Amino acid sequence: MTRAVELSHVGYAFGDLRAVDDVTFDIDRGEIFGLLGPNGAGKTTTIRMLITLLKPDTGSLSVFGFDTRSAPMRVRRLLGYVPQQLSIDAQLTGWENVWLFARLFDVPSAERTDRVEQAMTLVGLADVASRMASTYSGGMIRRLELAQALVNRPRLLVLDEPTIGLDPIARRSVWERVLELREELDMTVLLTTHYMEEADELCDRVALMHQGTLRALGRPDELKAAQGPGASLDDVFTAYAGGQLDTEGNLRDVRSTRRTIGRVG
Repeated sequence: MTRAVELSHVGYAFGDLRAVDDVTFDIDRGEIFGLLGPNGAGKTTTIRMLITLLKPDTGSLSVFGFDTRSAPMRVRRLLGYVPQQLSIDAQLTGWENVWLFARLFDVPSAERTDRVEQAMTLVGLADVASRMASTYSGGMIRRLELAQALVNRPRLLVLDEPTIGLDPIARRSVWERVLELREELDMTVLLTTHYMEEADELCDRVALMHQGTLRALGRPDELKAAQGPGASLDDVFTAYAGGQLDTEGNLRDVRSTRRTIGRVG
């Protein structure tokens, strides 16, 4: 059976900077797969290649058998994407935000209203669909973004730091909804997160990147066991990221993260 995602010796460079270097892994259908690593590890570049915003310099990348280079539109029709930065318009209602994405995804006009209502119901926002998005709580905003990503009924849902800045209750609410949707819609989920407890609890497997290369791949319990008795996924992260854990990234990353936290807080 064709896997949901297959990367084979994928690489990408920004000038002299090798952001992703010879990365190989695959994601099974129906799997929740975590892509972990410090800022600057190459996760975002990998995701941008996966969602067809960048073309790999080397290697190959496919989604459900469709090559991201030669069949980008086929790939995009299979994707739902929740970016790290907020994508909602506070001056529109929740319903209008999702309807706009339905148009962007080219959902047939005759189906748009039903698709929007179904997506809002799936994420538990049907009762507040007519409210302005500016009145939503942080957790509700993230669920609204899930509705946007789900309106085209994706087979692969890509979540880039979906719970950044949320309190523990809101984070739990978002992940409960994701797990329910995975079962209801038989989706494959790829996520990035800096909350290691999330990755440990949710992911079937994780890949840990550092300085553009793949450093570890496996089930959370396997990776923890390799570090010794009582090890946590934080210990695994630190073992492969080393002293770069808090020093990677740049001013743009920090500003972007702070803006996001401020808007969902």
